[in-house]
Amino acid sequence: MKTLQKLALTLVLVLTWGISRGQNDSYPWQINIGTNAVDFYPASNGQYPYLGQKLFDNFFNVGDHYNIAYALSQFRVARYLGGNFSLMGVLSVNDITHLGNKDVSQAFWSVDLDMKYALIHKSGYKFDPYLLLGGGYTWYGYNDAGTLNAGLGFNCWMSDNFGFYVESTYKRSFDPNVHNYFQHSAGIALRLGAKDSDGDGIVDKKDECPQTPGLEKFNGCPDTDGDGIPDKDDNCPKLAGDAAHGGCPDSDGDGVIDPNDKCPQTAGLARFNGCPDTDGDGVIDKDDQCPKVAGPVANQGCPWPDRDKDGVADKDDLCPDTPGLKTNKGCPQITKEEQAKLNEYAKTIYFKTASAEFTAKTIPVLDAIVVIMKKYPASKFRIEGHTDSVGSDDYNMKLSQRRADAVKQYLIDHGIDAGRLEAQGFGETRPVASNKTRSGRAKNRRVEIILIQ
Repeated sequence: MKTLQKLALTLVLVLTWGISRGQNDSYPWQINIGTNAVDFYPASNGQYPYLGQKLFDNFFNVGDHYNIAYALSQFRVARYLGGNFSLMGVLSVNDITHLGNKDVSQAFWSVDLDMKYALIHKSGYKFDPYLLLGGGYTWYGYNDAGTLNAGLGFNCWMSDNFGFYVESTYKRSFDPNVHNYFQHSAGIALRLGAKDSDGDGIVDKKDECPQTPGLEKFNGCPDTDGDGIPDKDDNCPKLAGDAAHGGCPDSDGDGVIDPNDKCPQTAGLARFNGCPDTDGDGVIDKDDQCPKVAGPVANQGCPWPDRDKDGVADKDDLCPDTPGLKTNKGCPQITKEEQAKLNEYAKTIYFKTASAEFTAKTIPVLDAIVVIMKKYPASKFRIEGHTDSVGSDDYNMKLSQRRADAVKQYLIDHGIDAGRLEAQGFGETRPVASNKTRSGRAKNRRVEIILIQ
């Protein structure tokens, strides 16, 4: 009998090793190792000495009727099939020392194949009751017989893999030489065969990252940077950060995470990707040539120079060295005195008779006009040509225009911007004196320079 027990134990250990290494479902295998007790008395099939006994008479009479095998005497292997069903093979050995009230000495062993049905089949339940129905074969002394089995038991799980089992099974014999009997079993239960694809010690069924080794506290997911946020929830899995920033660091504490922060060591503004703009001019400090003085983007963050301090930047100031007015592009407004000079000079512009050609004494006058206009480069002027009434209206209109154009062209040729000048001939339409007298006609033959702006 002891040799048989050793052989059976060896067989079960080999099966256990293979099952634990070869299966791919979550805990699909269960191994039970324990002891068993055989009770023939209450399960009498009507033969001596049980005539008239009922099935459960003295069911709990352990001391008188139970044949208890105190050594490891029962070995089970069960495979979960799905839908609460498992198929279980059982090997049991025992020594029968009393048959009811009769002392005997017979060897006993049995093999069974039973279908188990779990009454509660949910992960996490510690109490796991089940029903079973199946068949087997029993050897008792020199007799043997097939049996029909029905039973009730439960597992009590202390952890995912380890627990205890208790079971009572009624076995109906098909041969009267082997009595019907109850077999009670108890022992340890092991669940095996769970797949752990990434080898992190957490079975795939419970592993939220089954293909990547991880930590138990994160349900099998890794935390590469060790910041307490698993990689699957970490926006920066390789940089330690905090939950407030999705697992990313914010070294300068400006609310912009380092991967998006172009100035990660200096607190800045989100609209500038984490870079500071000390002077608030819209040019970040690292690109600002004057980071503490506000200036335009076009001048790399520096204010435009204003040499004459008139509030008009040199680049926009037509008179950068002379204070002027913003409304006059930084130049001073032409004074009344200077305007009067222009008008006096204009009166001494002379042309050859019936021509737009200047007389020699007119050239110094035109040069004086150029000097005044250059002092006020933002001022614009209109040059007006006028004639007396001698000649036709058409002729006089064209002559006045030619003379106004001649003055304009001279000024342009001597450095006055053409955009500042207009030229218009009015012919004889705007006399300032009577054309009936020689002196009046002389006054009407004139050029005027009018300030436009």
